[in-house]
Amino acid sequence: MSIEVVAFDGDDTLWHNESIFSITQEKFQALLQEHAPAEHVYERTLEKERANLALYGYGIKSFTLSMIETAIEVTDGRIEANDIKTLLDLGKSMLTHPTELLDGARRAITDAVANGYRVILVTKGDLFDQESKLARSGLGELFESVEIVSEKDERTYRRLLDEHGVEPHRFVMVGNSLKSDILPVLQIGARAVYVPYHVTWALEHADEPDPGDRWTRIEHLDELPAVLSSWAG
Repeated sequence: MSIEVVAFDGDDTLWHNESIFSITQEKFQALLQEHAPAEHVYERTLEKERANLALYGYGIKSFTLSMIETAIEVTDGRIEANDIKTLLDLGKSMLTHPTELLDGARRAITDAVANGYRVILVTKGDLFDQESKLARSGLGELFESVEIVSEKDERTYRRLLDEHGVEPHRFVMVGNSLKSDILPVLQIGARAVYVPYHVTWALEHADEPDPGDRWTRIEHLDELPAVLSSWAG
């Protein structure tokens, strides 16, 4: 068997995530509508998120702090304490939001396990938040290993492959982010399956790589077994 390990991303690959951020962003824009147009608030928030990645990393807590920082600047420091509390409440609501699985998520994992692959979760973000979402998903017991990382880049993937004792050509990453799940995996000589989600965070945008035999795009997780089978021979 040429494929040994199949790794799944979590957010927007197995469960909904970015759509929750989009809804919260709309509520944030409505909160500041008397101070600035929605598009301006969106762009300023994105600037703060980009600048804060090195300090806060990825996830809801980072997003909440970026919203608060944006609100202070957009209102020239006049935002009221009650509005700050509203933003904190929005963040808490996101943190406790039910983990809603994408169609076919559980089946994709169980099929991979049944076909003899070692199956792991590789997801990035805040440790506590990701552990909580995984626990609420009910999928945790299906994975041989769970890897929660601060960044998904070539260095991270090389480390993970070394730790799991798998050669790059025997590793497949399944995810919705070209930037995080596909491009760095291809760079280290592994394989990738791109499953686009209907919403993509602006900071995860990237161009699709040139066509090749080490990656493919599918529209639904139900197509994954056929892809793995075609690579197994």
